[in-house]
Amino acid sequence: MNRQVTALVGGAGLLALAAAHAPAEANTRIQMTTTWPPIIDLIDSDRHFVELVNRLGEGNIEIEFHPGESIIPSTQVFDAVSSGAIEASGDWAGYWAGANSAFSLIGSFPMLFSAIDYVLWIREWGGAELIDEVYGQHNIKYLPYAVITTESGLRSRTPITSLDDMSGRRMRMSGRPQGAILERLGAAQVMVPGSEIYQALERGVVDAIEFSGPSTDLGLGFQEITSYWLAPGWHQPASMAGVMINRDVWDGFTDQQRFILETAAAATMTWSLGHFERNATEAIRTFEEAGTTIHTLNDEEFARLQTMANEVLVDEACRNPLHARLTLSMLTFLEDYSQWRDMQGTFALGRNLSEMPDIEAVRACAE
Repeated sequence: MNRQVTALVGGAGLLALAAAHAPAEANTRIQMTTTWPPIIDLIDSDRHFVELVNRLGEGNIEIEFHPGESIIPSTQVFDAVSSGAIEASGDWAGYWAGANSAFSLIGSFPMLFSAIDYVLWIREWGGAELIDEVYGQHNIKYLPYAVITTESGLRSRTPITSLDDMSGRRMRMSGRPQGAILERLGAAQVMVPGSEIYQALERGVVDAIEFSGPSTDLGLGFQEITSYWLAPGWHQPASMAGVMINRDVWDGFTDQQRFILETAAAATMTWSLGHFERNATEAIRTFEEAGTTIHTLNDEEFARLQTMANEVLVDEACRNPLHARLTLSMLTFLEDYSQWRDMQGTFALGRNLSEMPDIEAVRACAE
């Protein structure tokens, strides 16, 4: 995934928003934006969260929602929330990996967590506290409220049916860990903003593209310019999103207001699973009707990817102690849950990794 940056906003708009801030009390209204413009259906989770807060708040707390790019460029929402220029914004954590590589784990990491893994880790294995710590270093309170299953995978105009076919190709794929794996496969990573992906493939700037799940890709018109689809999206086996709230604003809320926000976030997370999975099934049919040929990776190729991803994960963790702490927590969850997941067989939620990363190496780097 990547941002669409289609508009610039003058400082006057931000100053006006900042001036509108007031200490939280009864009948509190806050301003919220998101990284997603209306053309990208990932905005649906933001809108659902806002709707729930406003219905549950009954006037006690209300969110005035502004779609992505309408008041603040998507690239600036993190800094805007951190500084208090706006009270809140929906986001995808992977976009902030430049501020700290630990954000890449929160958003998605190749061949690691499934959607249900994020839910379990956040709710019962300490994930929420660690995520809050990462964002907290930037004066932000974070409430996760959306999980999306694996992304579509690679789309192209000529057949790419295996990992070997990627060698020598130029791939539009976001993320530093993803780029490291592409390099191991002999492919070249090309960073292209979401708003330019269609044109980049059409003009031959890249040989293959990825952005998000089937319904999002459909909304961006990829069925018009691609004929081949290599699934699944190993580079983002699941994605998590949520809302950033300025920490000073959060601390000023009443207990009841915080409870409303937390309840709406938890409910939206459950809703998001069903919403995007239903949309994906409908989008797949549309891609097939448009003549798209679908290929899937085999077990041997998945094993190769798992080995590569594990190497990259340990390398990334040992570059950054905070990244290492999150990695250790996530791997500890996977180990802790693996026996019961194995016992569930084909009825299990998610998957156990075919090969675990070197957890002891990560542990050493986390200390």
